[in-house]
Amino acid sequence: MPVKMVLNKNAPPGTVPVKIYTDEIEPAALQQLKNIAQLPIVHSHVAAMPDVHLGKGATVGSVIPTVSAIIPAAVGVDIGCGMNAVRISLHAHQLPDNLKALRDAIEVKVPVGFGRHKMVNAREFACKRLAPGADRLFGKYPELLKKLRQPQQTWVTQLGTLGGGNHFIEICLDESNAVWVMLHSGSRGIGNAIGQHFIQLAKKDMAGHMHNLPDRDLSYFSEGCGHFDGYVEALNWAQEYARVNRQEMMKLVLGCLRQHLPEFTLTSEAINCHHNYVVREEHFGRDVFVTRKGAISAKQDQLGIIPGSMGARSFIVRGRGNADSFCSCAHGAGRKMSRTAARKRFTRRDLEEQTKGIQCRKDSGVIDEIPAAYKDIDQVMQSQTDLVDVVHTLRQVICVKG
Repeated sequence: MPVKMVLNKNAPPGTVPVKIYTDEIEPAALQQLKNIAQLPIVHSHVAAMPDVHLGKGATVGSVIPTVSAIIPAAVGVDIGCGMNAVRISLHAHQLPDNLKALRDAIEVKVPVGFGRHKMVNAREFACKRLAPGADRLFGKYPELLKKLRQPQQTWVTQLGTLGGGNHFIEICLDESNAVWVMLHSGSRGIGNAIGQHFIQLAKKDMAGHMHNLPDRDLSYFSEGCGHFDGYVEALNWAQEYARVNRQEMMKLVLGCLRQHLPEFTLTSEAINCHHNYVVREEHFGRDVFVTRKGAISAKQDQLGIIPGSMGARSFIVRGRGNADSFCSCAHGAGRKMSRTAARKRFTRRDLEEQTKGIQCRKDSGVIDEIPAAYKDIDQVMQSQTDLVDVVHTLRQVICVKG
């Protein structure tokens, strides 16, 4: 479906329009979008995806094109967060009847929550490629060392780990009952430290200009000034760390499946896509920095992943290259309820009911991830038929949460 709502349609000079692909959006998120639209660095317009909702720093589900500037708080602290998925040659009938043992095995193989690999050399080959960049960052910004416990070891032992919150590893079945492995994670503790550090630097840099900002969280670095180059270097490193983190986790999960399932091969190319990142692209005649905060790239024929909640369907999609969305689409179902509100409203029994038939945690520690706390993924997909085509529809049979 096309754009459903346009803010600032007849915007005064200095304010750009906001094109929104849904009519389900809370007032606070609308205000965040209006604030972003007032920034002098924004090019053409701001796009809001169907899963848009209130976020910290900037609206989740927004696509922000900026000229010669980047807003660190719009990127946030889970730099490079995204998805990875691959299809294997097995089908549903080749999975064990009881999936609990397989879920347990994955949780042992891949550290989740606050867990990390016990051996510093656990992911040695992957770490070697990232180490020079990490050394440069710690040398340039020793403040990062203070934000992490055992910083030189933390980024190494967390590579190939899941984390918590809405991050997950899933075993899914598609419309032909073929088995898929899908996972969601980001740049872990080191990405968080980088994000926090540069968000504070941006606020300090703009301290004398705060009266010109609708929200101090929208402080930005301008190209050629202050910490811009340093942030771009750190940002790119963290985004690569996040990509490799997912890649290493996928290797661990596939290795686990090979120990517990019949022999198989990979039958599709792995999709590894960020949905919380910055990239340089050309749109509407300008070379811009595109910040996708809770949105994925959906260029013409580009494959992407749009997951649902713990109890809902997920989708492998192909982009349609829609110009008004800056060739982007939604990154998931999108929250419609805060974590605190979900914990107050729902019980373990509700969680058990809404995840019936799925092998996953059903304890009070994940009530804030209950499907009812998220938007209807089918409605989200219906709202973006102009942005993507569905290639595969997946339903999870195992969901590992931190």
